[in-house]
Amino acid sequence: MPTSAAIAEAARLLAASRAPVIAGLGTDIAGARAALLLADRLGASIDHMHSATLLRDLDVMRESGLVLTTPGEARRRGDVVLLVGDDLAESLADVWPDLDLAAPPRPTKAPERRVLRLASGNSGAEGIDDGLRTPTARADAIDGAGASLSQLVAALRARANGRPVRMPAPLVDTMDGFAKILKSAKFGIAVWSAAELDTLAIEMLCGLIRDLNARTRFAGLPLPPGYNAFGVLQACGWMTGYPMRTTFARGFPEHDPWRFDAVRLVDSGEADCAMWISSYGAEKPQWRRDIPLIALSSEDALSPPGAQVQIAVGRPGVDHAGAHFCAKAGTLAHFAAQHETGLPSVAAVLAQICNALDGIGKSPC
Repeated sequence: MPTSAAIAEAARLLAASRAPVIAGLGTDIAGARAALLLADRLGASIDHMHSATLLRDLDVMRESGLVLTTPGEARRRGDVVLLVGDDLAESLADVWPDLDLAAPPRPTKAPERRVLRLASGNSGAEGIDDGLRTPTARADAIDGAGASLSQLVAALRARANGRPVRMPAPLVDTMDGFAKILKSAKFGIAVWSAAELDTLAIEMLCGLIRDLNARTRFAGLPLPPGYNAFGVLQACGWMTGYPMRTTFARGFPEHDPWRFDAVRLVDSGEADCAMWISSYGAEKPQWRRDIPLIALSSEDALSPPGAQVQIAVGRPGVDHAGAHFCAKAGTLAHFAAQHETGLPSVAAVLAQICNALDGIGKSPC
């Protein structure tokens, strides 16, 4: 339908709902701010498509703290780098060229950078290993031979602290070698993706980092998921005091990672209308129940199943300028449009929906 008609229909569906949810949230900072203002106006819940992954790291930060660094600092100073995960080639795609682990750390006199890889055995990191076979980098790997990443992280922490583990002797010997290298680091870095580790494994890894800091410098570099997940997390934090999976149903923000999971809200029947935002790509909602659905997605994305309204939006940094989290820099950054297409931004579309709600009589944004 024409954009004006789609805006009007989206406003009608939202105005008629009693428990809407705004999900996906694959948008830039301006779009995230606009979505939060709309949620506040409607009494809606908000959730990001990668909340489950983000909240694992955040849970550990809230419960026991994290020692963190940035990709740039890891590249310049990290003389020992511990890579934890099986699908590292995918997780590191955005930051791998900028980490430049094949080069030696610049401020130190170390002739090479030691890169240690901890994997459970089904690793997708062959390309990473190939990229580290240079005169200035040395890569070593632990293949867990069936042990889970959680077990390997726990065993490595135990051996680093001189505690026994129940594992095959050759694996224990390799663990001991890794532990010795980690403790000899001048500036060590542990890299992981919460998409591969559960909360307890991340807490164990961060505990290892904390243990190592008793005798040297060691920091963590968690890899953020895509779709500006970390940028949206920051926008939620400064606007509500909470991360995503927050509701405005009672007129003020309330956060609960289980109650306000968008998939659970829809599949349980608690939500009666959904807005799905995915401006960076073609991700679709994972819920199974049919629900009145408004989709704001990139022009080349297929309409999510069951969408009553679909509005094409531009991709931030491609079709229009926008600010989002830059994994390479480890902070928010502004990106100019690669080629202006005239497609509206998520923020512009949500502003039009707010204007349409004014005509229906909903309280203003």
